[in-house]
Formats: sequence, structure tokens, C-alpha cells
Amino acid sequence: MPSGGAQLFELLVLAIPIATVAWTVTHEEFFRELREWCTQRSEVCRTVAQRKFFYLFTCEFCFSLYVAGVIVAVTRFRLLYPGWLGYLISLLSLVWIANLYMSLFPRLRLDIKRERVEIANHEQKPNDTNAGARIGGRF
Repeated sequence: MPSGGAQLFELLVLAIPIATVAWTVTHEEFFRELREWCTQRSEVCRTVAQRKFFYLFTCEFCFSLYVAGVIVAVTRFRLLYPGWLGYLISLLSLVWIANLYMSLFPRLRLDIKRERVEIANHEQKPNDTNAGARIGGRF
């Protein structure tokens, strides 16, 4: 098994695509129709299993668990222990890190949007030094 530092690096990197896929499916406009259909199906299906299946496409945490499961199966990434215990720990750790990333993403987007609004407001304001002189009538 790789060293602890290499495992930590791999954990942090593998969580990025998990967060990206989970966020995109559960939040972005591209999948809005699918999400709305799944939301509706999760409320009206007859069996609990069907309702839960459709709900997983609307919940970022739930969906990230399944995406992480696919990533662990494809990469065979294990943390700390060989065998099934290492897979279980890596699955839960990847979900946790991916959800940390997803909780930071809206804050980052909000900060970027706030900066764009501030820049747009600043560009729309006239130059204060010239405006004051014109208003007072003196140059």
C-alpha cells in the first residue's frame, strides 16, 4: 500500500471528480429536467425502494455516495487497511471530502458573483473627481 501522504493526496484528488459529478447532477441547469422528474417520482412512486432510488438524483450527499462507490470500484482505492475494510473507509472518506468541496463551492460562486456586481457597479459610476467639480460649477 502507498504511504500515508500518497494516500492523502489520492483521497483529495479523487474527491474532486466525485464532487463535480454530484454537484452537476444535483444542482446545475443542464440536469434540471431530470432532477424535477426525479423529484416528482420520489414523491409519488408506490414503493419505498422506488422513491429512494429517484431521490438519490436530487440529493448531493446521496448521489456522491454512489459516485464514490463507482470511483472506488474503478480505481480500487483503499485507505489504511487492505481488503474490504480499506474500501469501506475510502468510500466514506471520499464522500466526506467531496461534500466538503461541495459546501465550499456555493460560497466560492457567491464570492465571484459579488465581485462581478461590485465591478459592474464601479464601472457604472462616473469618475468622482470630475463629477464633484461639475456639480459645484467650478473646474
